[in-house]
Amino acid sequence: MVLVDTNVLLDVLENDPAWVDWSLCQLRTQSQAHDLVINPVIYAELSLAFDSVEALNSAIEGMGLIVQELPRPALFLAGRAFLKYRREGGNKSNVLPDFFIGAHAAVQSWDILTRDARRYRNYFPTVRLITPNLEPPQ
Repeated sequence: MVLVDTNVLLDVLENDPAWVDWSLCQLRTQSQAHDLVINPVIYAELSLAFDSVEALNSAIEGMGLIVQELPRPALFLAGRAFLKYRREGGNKSNVLPDFFIGAHAAVQSWDILTRDARRYRNYFPTVRLITPNLEPPQ
């Protein structure tokens, strides 16, 4: 399974001129070999782009995404990673969505399809990341 980060889905849903081609290509490529998964954190982030739960659910279904709950070991790992972040000088005061997403992938041994790899690399080094080059494709 591949956990799909919010930014990749928004690229497609919002037709981002810099990233839609890369993100759509990756979604298609990854779906040929893996189930594509989101979790409640990604679902909540995606909800900002929709006017109703029905519209969001329809988009998720249309993209062939599976919604998986966060297991307790992932919630624990997210908290531990956040604690490390704070000890290293991080200034946010509550657990960030990336920690829940990264911990979920780590506990399940899933890859993450994302354009924003920094926190995942720093706090979940065992997770394989599917990312673009640093610059948007031309």
